[in-house]
Amino acid sequence: MGTNFTVKFNEYMPLRDLVFTTLRQAILKGELLPGERLMEIQLAEKMGVSRTPIREAIRKLEREGLVIMVPRKGAEVAGISEKMLRDVLEVRMTLEKLALRLAFKRQGTDLIEKLEAAEQTFQDAIEGEKLIDMAEADEHFHFLIYEAADNDKLRELLNSLKENMYRYRLEYLKDENYRRSLMEEHNAIIEAFRANDLEKGLEVTDTHIANQERAVIGRVRQENLEREKKPKKK
Repeated sequence: MGTNFTVKFNEYMPLRDLVFTTLRQAILKGELLPGERLMEIQLAEKMGVSRTPIREAIRKLEREGLVIMVPRKGAEVAGISEKMLRDVLEVRMTLEKLALRLAFKRQGTDLIEKLEAAEQTFQDAIEGEKLIDMAEADEHFHFLIYEAADNDKLRELLNSLKENMYRYRLEYLKDENYRRSLMEEHNAIIEAFRANDLEKGLEVTDTHIANQERAVIGRVRQENLEREKKPKKK
């Protein structure tokens, strides 16, 4: 089992939360790869904890869809399935377009300035070749629209998809060819707000999410092909 991840201890965070957060981030960042087994004993030794918080974290990760339980093998990191990707992005599409509609109605005077600043942060992350910073900047750009929608229940529903969407963002941003498309789509959304053109904003949002779905499915299929071509260990 690979253990290529760093444990960052935080005296203010409960141990069970620290273990869960560490394992979740290792999966999202690709430090723990799809198919890798999560062995409680080895993980406990690496993190310097008992097996109990490891077991609790694995159960929670399973509920989030980041870990699956395989008969006679135990826990392993879940791959990205096309079905789950489509399910998540279909829900995201509906909720994000609702957020956009509400943001157009309720936006404050400084929303465009905030979006422009967020987009500059995203571009800076691209220039710095920092994948995690890119994903977080992209996430923040969309969060500003959720915030402007001013609907707590809608924000709660979008946050429930946050981890899945973050994983897909990382996969999408790994391909340099798609980063410029994201920049262009962000700027098109800003221009739609500036022109008060809701229909244009909705159209760009459709394109934005459809491009992500197509790109990530392409990556998943390619990785599956490469995995199948590798000689199996005897």
